[in-house]
Amino acid sequence: MTTLTDKHIVLGVTGGIAAYKTPDLVRRLREQGAHVKVVMTDGAREFITPLTLQAVSGERVSHSLLDADAEAAMGHIELARWADLVLIAPATADCIARLTHGHADDLLTTLCLATTAPIALAPAMNQQMWRAAITQQNCQQLRARGVQLLGPAEGAQACGEVGAGRMLEPLQIVAAVQQLFAEPVLAGLKIMITAGPTREALDPVRFISNRSSGKMGYAIAAAAQTAGAQVQLVSGPVNLAVPHGVSCTKVESAQQMYEACLAQVAETDIFIATAAVADYRPVQVADQKIKKSQSEMQIALVRNPDILAAVAATQQVFTVGFAAETQDVEHYARDKLQRKNLNMIAANLVGEQLAFDQDDNALLVLWADGQQSLAQASKTVLAQQLVGLIAQHYAAHTAGSAN
Repeated sequence: MTTLTDKHIVLGVTGGIAAYKTPDLVRRLREQGAHVKVVMTDGAREFITPLTLQAVSGERVSHSLLDADAEAAMGHIELARWADLVLIAPATADCIARLTHGHADDLLTTLCLATTAPIALAPAMNQQMWRAAITQQNCQQLRARGVQLLGPAEGAQACGEVGAGRMLEPLQIVAAVQQLFAEPVLAGLKIMITAGPTREALDPVRFISNRSSGKMGYAIAAAAQTAGAQVQLVSGPVNLAVPHGVSCTKVESAQQMYEACLAQVAETDIFIATAAVADYRPVQVADQKIKKSQSEMQIALVRNPDILAAVAATQQVFTVGFAAETQDVEHYARDKLQRKNLNMIAANLVGEQLAFDQDDNALLVLWADGQQSLAQASKTVLAQQLVGLIAQHYAAHTAGSAN
């Protein structure tokens, strides 16, 4: 389960160009297990059709306060009671102003007055409209009433200007919504996570590496941050955006990752090693590009430092390892758990179309006297499940240490 499983979200869509992102937002919310009902303003229907949002939500789209069929069952009250959250994305300057002053002249503003559910807004407007004193005053009043503002972001805008006012991207909004529902099971804890591959240079243009995409590690970083932790990500080279609220140290080689981790381990409560660290590196790195001048070439390799074992040896950090295996997953993972003196290990089968660079995965999580299988699911969902397990076992570990 995720923090959004079976949550009821009313998504309000107002008349801004960012409305084109809302079908993807609905899809992303539903991926996390949420049920979504969409309410559109008249302006929103100029940018995107109700049929599109009905198709992606699987629910009838509402837009009129004076819909005789809906109001026979008091539609606006029914929606207001159904909602666990009212999320308005995009929230235009006009929408923000009308909510501030308690307008109830359309379905969306009426249900906002009628609901006891929390309300969150993802502002989207021209940068000058966002900076305008009245808009800022309105936002200040809404925050004082408990309304959550998600964003806005900065960047290029549809009008050609650049500045604050862009609506957050759908995945960023989903992450923020998850935070609203998340239980802070890791609140106050400092967590370090390694992610991605490492690259071991052969010459200035070539290196030894592996197929790790970093998706699992980045998903765990996001889940840990959502659970209230202060997260430090140590990442090899990947093509992923650093999760919102997460600090990141970028490295290339195993030696660099080792040094970055050991430099910060004294301030870490939980260490999660998801990175696919190269076991070996070339003894010598050529100063110039190696030329194809011979039919065969031998490369001498030396073993890289074992980051996970070094952290576990400090005996002051709760350590969670990962084991990527092509066979006998449980056997090799259990051996690694005991040999490196880890608290937990998450193991998975890798190979063609398995785990590496995929969006889905499955994990077998082991600890000294037990295990739990996490079934095939998106890495985002698996990360949340794994973080829940880690929080549970960390709490038991610290309680046992105290006794």
